Amino acid sequence: MHEGKPVEQESARSRRLGELTYPEVEAIVGGPRPSAAIIPVGSTEAHGPHLPLATDSIISEGMATRAGELLAARGIECVVMPTIHYAVTEWARAFKGSTSIGEASAFNLVLDTCRAAKSIGFDRVAIVSAHLEPGHIAVLRRVARAYEEAEGEPLVFPDKTRRKNASRLTAEFQSGSCHAGQYETSLVLALRPELVRQELAGALPRHEVALVEHIQAGASGFLECGMEQAYCGSPADASAAEGEATLAVLGAMIADAIAASLTG
Repeated sequence: MHEGKPVEQESARSRRLGELTYPEVEAIVGGPRPSAAIIPVGSTEAHGPHLPLATDSIISEGMATRAGELLAARGIECVVMPTIHYAVTEWARAFKGSTSIGEASAFNLVLDTCRAAKSIGFDRVAIVSAHLEPGHIAVLRRVARAYEEAEGEPLVFPDKTRRKNASRLTAEFQSGSCHAGQYETSLVLALRPELVRQELAGALPRHEVALVEHIQAGASGFLECGMEQAYCGSPADASAAEGEATLAVLGAMIADAIAASLTG
């Protein structure tokens, strides 16, 4: 019978909690190296006619995995927790398949998961999310404050909507016109290319939408912003190469934030 690699030989990469045994987790949190748990928070939401409903979950998990690889190379044990697939997703409510939960439910789900991760024994807990709906981001910020009050230590949350983080990402992302556009389509091409309806993506025209201005004016859904197909930006210009480059930036952003938190 083939025997798996000892835990110490696996420390060169991040690992998924759901694929570990409890003795392996005990070895990680009880070992000599600092440890971190990363919780990907996605959504189930329409992303144009060309991307899967799980786009935000796929990207969030990809971000977490890349960050974990970087942390492992720095000698920090990293475990990627199972992805949370449901969130506040009211902006896509007009499109079939989009599945929104209330703010209270989302808050409790993420906060309780973070506190459960801490109770396992990880030195730091982090959340990462590709879902950018204003109500969702507000929930995650509340979670971070509540976690710190309860645990007496910070919850690491590299918020891509903050200017210092957004400035490291692509021009389309920074424009705000990036829902299921070139930015997100490139990321899914890098992570799960078989799920991209590439013929559809290539035929979609560039669709610029001033989402920030619409939000400031009180809009609360994609249709109100003129996004009849639940996308904006330029999916046809997406590429796996851009997605890989963006993943490298996102992974470094997260890894740097976790490492900085561990070193104080």
